[in-house]
Amino acid sequence: MSRTALILGPTGRMGRHAAQAFSAAGWQVRPFDRATGDLKAQAKGAEVIVNAWNPPYTDWAAQLPDLHARVQQAALAADATVILPGNVYVFGPDTPPPWSTDTPHRATNPLGRARIAMEDSYRRSGTRTILLRAGDFLDTEASGNWFDRIIAPKVHQGRLIYPGDPQVPHVWAFLPDLARAMVRLADLAPTLPAFADIPFPGYTLSGTDLATRLSAITGHTVRLRPFPWWQIQLARPVWPLAKHLIEMRYLWSTPHWLDPAPFQALCPDHHDTPIDEALGQSIRPL
Repeated sequence: MSRTALILGPTGRMGRHAAQAFSAAGWQVRPFDRATGDLKAQAKGAEVIVNAWNPPYTDWAAQLPDLHARVQQAALAADATVILPGNVYVFGPDTPPPWSTDTPHRATNPLGRARIAMEDSYRRSGTRTILLRAGDFLDTEASGNWFDRIIAPKVHQGRLIYPGDPQVPHVWAFLPDLARAMVRLADLAPTLPAFADIPFPGYTLSGTDLATRLSAITGHTVRLRPFPWWQIQLARPVWPLAKHLIEMRYLWSTPHWLDPAPFQALCPDHHDTPIDEALGQSIRPL
């Protein structure tokens, strides 16, 4: 009898890859339509709920508490485990790497505090939760993330627009690999703590590393150019998203990577896609 995974946000970047990975592993995938679906009803019989909902930054304060409360209620009623894609926003700019399961959450900016509160709500609710914490995304489609929208859209013209210090290490996750990790952790759910905070190490690359590798992949020199943050500052009075981009700017100049030990201890047989292959797939749609 097949196991069932309910996917919230099945057409988004994370939900799409999660649906593909669970289906490939033999799970019955149940996509949830937020506009018309009844969450508690559709969660019945699901062993796992992949919560890939992610409102725009500008809606986090208004939407995150209610959205995640609904997911927790549905999971508790269905006795399901929630798999929650985590990020590194909870860590402040003064936090030394590597960032791991026990690293204090010291972010003081609004988006960071919103994520801290959201994660704490899962701990307090008693919902069985696997939080798989990852860095910025590399996708196989142009899905509007930092890499394909800002950094690499002109890579085939030999330009890489980098938003921070190009010598500073930054953590990345290739979405097909992250989704496969979710499936593996779903298999391990009965053996995990009620709230399992697991860093996904992915790749650690500086801007210079990206330019060097993309030069080799494309066969022509890719040169780094600084991102024009001054344009975002000018847009701030009339563009609500601008202030949120600015508040997260520190992650591009704060050295960080995710501790590989907790994930490797749980999933020693997991192998990421080779980095050059992942980058090649990520620039192909561009």
